[in-house]
Amino acid sequence: MVERKAVTKKLAASYRAGDRARKSRLLDELIELTGWHRDYARAALRAAAAPVRPVRARAPRTPTYGPELQPALVRCWAVLRAPAGKLLAPMLPVLVPMLRREGELELTDAQAALLTRMSAATIDRKLASERAKMLPRGRSHTKPGSLLKSQIPIRTWAEWDDAVPGFVEIDLVAHDGGNASGEFCFTLTVTDIATGWTVNRSVPNKAAKWVFEALQQVTAVFPFPIIGIDSDNGTEFINHNLFRYCELHQITFTRSRSGNKNDGAHVEQKNWSRVRELVGYLRYDTTAELELLNQIWDLDRVFTNHLLPQQKLLSKTRQGAKVIKKHDAGATPHQRALRHPTTRPMAVRRINAEFKRIRVGALSRAILNLTGRLETLAIAKRPAPLKPPINHAWNDYGMRRS
Repeated sequence: MVERKAVTKKLAASYRAGDRARKSRLLDELIELTGWHRDYARAALRAAAAPVRPVRARAPRTPTYGPELQPALVRCWAVLRAPAGKLLAPMLPVLVPMLRREGELELTDAQAALLTRMSAATIDRKLASERAKMLPRGRSHTKPGSLLKSQIPIRTWAEWDDAVPGFVEIDLVAHDGGNASGEFCFTLTVTDIATGWTVNRSVPNKAAKWVFEALQQVTAVFPFPIIGIDSDNGTEFINHNLFRYCELHQITFTRSRSGNKNDGAHVEQKNWSRVRELVGYLRYDTTAELELLNQIWDLDRVFTNHLLPQQKLLSKTRQGAKVIKKHDAGATPHQRALRHPTTRPMAVRRINAEFKRIRVGALSRAILNLTGRLETLAIAKRPAPLKPPINHAWNDYGMRRS
């Protein structure tokens, strides 16, 4: 290719100055040497003979979102716990006025209007360096129980299309810190299928009586009456207490299929976004830590459901090895509850009144203060003892005797 270009450049000056006959001869010569098509050879000679034009650097376009907006964008992003641009963008028109009223953002009206119009892609570009500054996965502690299984029907995640507010999925998150020895706290997570409304409550261990008591406390603060409960197959849920409670209050009680983890997808996705992201993977096993956890969940219930947007899967199609997913626009559980046609007026008034009382900056700082204290307690205490090692000598002795 280099030789072809050199030949073309050598013939270009003669081609440009020659008459029609000379141009034809030069063109024939170039085609014979290079094997090019006649039209391509003609275009190559013209391009090589053309005068070199100086390339002027294009003046950079004035950025729409200047550096003065960056601190405010980072503040909004941090308050909402570092969401992706697709989740932050729809919340900026709500969050920016709230933070300005509280004196948390110093922006002019023009700057605030500009910030609220920022697209999801621009947000991700602007926050790439912050995100780069910014985790292990836990283990499952679900032990399957056979009690009452035949009386509790199975329901899969795909059968929730007709869910109305009040149908919930429940799950436990373990705070063992990677050491499953002894007792440690668990967090009960209750998520409404239709709206994503999520309430957490921590318990000292996964005994059925503590889990049942926590579920009653969650029910008391839930904005809609609970009309359906779906759980995994653990004995903390599949027991007579919860079964009789559901029968007494005419609550539909279903369970997931054993060995199919995604059957509880609506609540299990909250294990990270609403539990681990806030309190991490440390071990919490004392009364003081349990109290702090529940203080955090009391405040976070308001923050999560009114200010943290989420997206719902609309469709999923497979084309060969490629899976195409479509999600709706990000919205908070509060916004989804207001839009749902079956939400009762009393529930609407209650959650609207709660939203008006929110002071975003103060609430965020209070939660961070509690999580900081919780982390200090967990790190300062003596680590829990590990399980004693297996006595392999005794096992070998038993095998020899048998």
